[in-house]
Amino acid sequence: MFLMTELEFIPVEDIKVKKGMTVNDLLITMKDAGGFTARKLAEATDIAETMISEKGCLRVLSFPACIMATGTRGVIVDMVRNGMVDLIITTCGTLDHDISRTYASYYKGDFMMDDADLRAHEVSRLGNILVPDSCYGIVLEDNLLPMFDEIFAESKDMTTHKIIDEVGKRMVHEDSLLHQCHLKNVPIVVPGITDGSFGSQLWTYYQMHRELRIDLFGDEQMLAEMTMEAEKMGAIIIGGGISKHHVIWWSQFREGLDYCVYLTTAQEFDGSLSGAPIREAVSWGKVKSDASKMTVEGDATITLPLIYAGLADRLL
Repeated sequence: MFLMTELEFIPVEDIKVKKGMTVNDLLITMKDAGGFTARKLAEATDIAETMISEKGCLRVLSFPACIMATGTRGVIVDMVRNGMVDLIITTCGTLDHDISRTYASYYKGDFMMDDADLRAHEVSRLGNILVPDSCYGIVLEDNLLPMFDEIFAESKDMTTHKIIDEVGKRMVHEDSLLHQCHLKNVPIVVPGITDGSFGSQLWTYYQMHRELRIDLFGDEQMLAEMTMEAEKMGAIIIGGGISKHHVIWWSQFREGLDYCVYLTTAQEFDGSLSGAPIREAVSWGKVKSDASKMTVEGDATITLPLIYAGLADRLL
C-alpha cells in the first residue's frame, strides 16, 4: 500500500508510435505511459529479463494446455530453444497438442460455430481452433504406442518427466516442444498425467502391460532438488490450475519465489487459485514479500508473444 509520505509524482507520458519501431521500443514507451495494463506488461517484461539473465536463478515456465493449440506454441518452443527456461510444469493436454500438431494440423475456426454440427462432422472446437478427430486421438495412438514399446522395453517404472523426455527424443522435429525440451535438457513435469489423451494412451498400454508403474514421487523428488538447490527461483506463470499451483507449492519450501510474472484472465472475487493475484501468494509464503512480481490481466496469446518479443530484442 502507498502512503502519501512515500508518494513520488511521476508524470504520465503519451505513447508515441513511430514507423519502424520494435516491440521492445513500444514496451518501453508503454512503461513510461503508466496506463493501466500496458504499464504492467512493460514491467513484467523487465522482471522476466532480470529473472532470465540472473545466474543461479531457476527459471520455471508453467501454463495450461489450451495455448499449445494456438500459434503461441511457437513462442514457448522458442523460449526453450533460446535458453530462457530450465523447467516446465504443465497439464497433460500440452503433450497431446504438441504431438498432434507435430504429425497433423489444427485449423482456424470461430467462437460462434455450431458445436452440434461440428460434432456431427467429428470436429472438436477449442475456442476458435478446430481439432478434427483424425488429427488428435488417432494421431496420438498411432505414434505413442510404438514409442512406448521402445521406451518401456528395459524398465516399466518411470517418472512422468522421463517418459516425456523419451518421447521428445523420438520426435525429431524442430517445432516440437517435447523435442526442444529433450535437446535443451528441460524437464517437463505433468502432475496430472492421466488427465488427457497422453495419459489415456499410457492407461491403454497398461491394459497389456500390468507391470507398468508411473513414479510420481520421482517427479516430486526432482522438483524438490531443483528448487532447494537453486540460489534464486523465478517463474512465468500462465493461467491457473494444477500447473500454477505446483510451481508456487514447491517455491514455499524455499521461502517463496524471488521473481514472478503471472498472466491471467481469471477474476479474484470467487476465491479460486486461478483468480488469485501474486500478492495473495505472498500471504502463503509462496512468493517473497520483496519479490519482483507482476500480475498482468489479459489473454496470454497476446501478452506472452509481446513479452517474448521484448526479451528477444534485449537478450538474443
